[in-house]
Amino acid sequence: MAGENKNILLVDDEPKILEVVFSALESHGFHVSTAEKGRRALEIFEKENLSLVLLEHMLPDIPGEELCALLYAKNSAFPIIVLTAKVDEEDVLKGLCIGADDYIPKLFSLKVLRIIG
Repeated sequence: MAGENKNILLVDDEPKILEVVFSALESHGFHVSTAEKGRRALEIFEKENLSLVLLEHMLPDIPGEELCALLYAKNSAFPIIVLTAKVDEEDVLKGLCIGADDYIPKLFSLKVLRIIG
């Protein structure tokens, strides 16, 4: 991955998820920015040269579906992976239609999150 952009935005309001995923990604050479709220995620998205957003759907200020659609509208080619407990077929299909590239259900193992290798 030499020369590739390794900047990831991790958006989740659960501190333990932020801590565990942040540590795993950083240990594999990624630079990880975190946001616990959608508004902060939008600020980071605008300022940083990111390669990926990992997004929780249930956020305290902006619903994850709305945030996903906003990010997709800003750059439709930008990859967004949703990490969420909302994994009903209807939720997944709706998310994919508004810009998510994939869904990883919580609780997941770090081996499932194999963007790190």
